Amino acid sequence: MSSGSEIDGESQITLTRTIAANVSDVFAAWTDPALIEQWQVDEAEFDAFEGGHYHFITFSDEDDEADHEVSGEVLQFAEDQKLVLSWVHRDAEADEDLIFVLDITFTPLGEDATRITLIERGLAHADAQTRIFSMEAWSAALEQLAELME
Repeated sequence: MSSGSEIDGESQITLTRTIAANVSDVFAAWTDPALIEQWQVDEAEFDAFEGGHYHFITFSDEDDEADHEVSGEVLQFAEDQKLVLSWVHRDAEADEDLIFVLDITFTPLGEDATRITLIERGLAHADAQTRIFSMEAWSAALEQLAELME
């Protein structure tokens, strides 16, 4: 199992992770709502086709904080190979939508290993703090996915 991350300029981050699981199982963990809810969010809706939509909710631990919601469109869907999603998060404090594109490539490394390359790009990464937050959040999510798969 290996992981890596890097900052590719002002508005993009790239993370890679090798997971000890078959590529079909790893891809399903990104597209099947029941599996998504086991590693990424509390509630998931996902239309597993190009042009479909998704909606993810992570419940807040604090009573006075809003739940974290992300939604968007499936821009590209190539089963067991690639997912490209628009990633729209409503920032209630700033009263604006934060819009990213999430590009996930799935590369089989034999029967029971898959390399995920995750690229997130968007204007909000123009400052270091949001890039670091995204890198930490995606690293933690990929760790949870690896634990589920392995």
